[in-house]
Amino acid sequence: MKKIFSFLFSTLGLFVFSQQVESFETILNDKISIRAIEIYDNKVWYSGTDSKFGFVDLRNPQNQYQIKLSDKKLQFRTLAQDDNSFYAINIESPAYFFKVDKKDLTYKIVHTDTTKTAFYDALLMSHNLGIAFSDPDSTQKLNLTFSTDNGTKWTNGACENWPLLEKGEAAFAASNTNISRYGNRFWIATGGKKSRIYTKSGGSCKWKAYETPMIQGGSSQGIYSIDFAGNKFGIAVGGDYTQQDENINNIATTNDGGKTWKIQASGQNAGYTTCVRIKPDSWGKEIISVGDQHISYSSDFGKTWKKISGEKGFFVCKWIDENTVVFAGKDRISVMKLKF
Repeated sequence: MKKIFSFLFSTLGLFVFSQQVESFETILNDKISIRAIEIYDNKVWYSGTDSKFGFVDLRNPQNQYQIKLSDKKLQFRTLAQDDNSFYAINIESPAYFFKVDKKDLTYKIVHTDTTKTAFYDALLMSHNLGIAFSDPDSTQKLNLTFSTDNGTKWTNGACENWPLLEKGEAAFAASNTNISRYGNRFWIATGGKKSRIYTKSGGSCKWKAYETPMIQGGSSQGIYSIDFAGNKFGIAVGGDYTQQDENINNIATTNDGGKTWKIQASGQNAGYTTCVRIKPDSWGKEIISVGDQHISYSSDFGKTWKKISGEKGFFVCKWIDENTVVFAGKDRISVMKLKF
């Protein structure tokens, strides 16, 4: 787990456009699948398979810590934080909502969802508000769970006027990034038979649904990740995880807060993508994305893309600063430094 290695991708020829990449270092190796990460206190915090939760220090990668939140072999694909705590939910029923204190890393279960169809796709904390969502039940409503008191108490199904989903429409627990927030605006993305964007503003439960031109119709197709750089510009990525080389209608952008979407780079990108992140302070101009088979970069608001790595097995990414990105996935966490 503590084995650390670094190397220049130009030496190994793993990069198609190596001039953009300064270095790439793997800072954690472990038998784990990681699909959710957070940055706090100069550390990468993660949750993953086998009930694992922990961190690796960005300044001193040998400083690592890991605990198991349960004796059960739970699979975590969500992780969020507020000022005082981390939060994680396992994907299957019964779904346990864990709250981890940042000071001493003590933890407790604050809510349990025993719904048979519970399969938690994403979790977001924003100040005292928490939003988590699971696949729909027989009512064809997305299973929303809310907290308004810093994650102490959670309530299922608080938004009764949630628009009905199509039969076969759900969401993907790919990277905890098919939910997004900017200010008091929230967005949720779905996939499957329908791939749509659901959005609301403020503290109301009045969600609106908008169609997208993303690939959809099959159970493995649709939007896997979204990100917004303000109330207007946003990007959605995805595809079909059963046909990862397919790159038609798998990237789209919006300039009106998610009401309308335009396909970008169809047939001219690296394929199926599980996570997209906008570079801080670029307002959408610079974007990085990752899929099982690639790491890609756009410098023109998602209109064109360059595959900057053929590395495999990464599912989620997050900017640390304007030149550094952390990636996590199958058995490792790695850090890429970019030069512009």
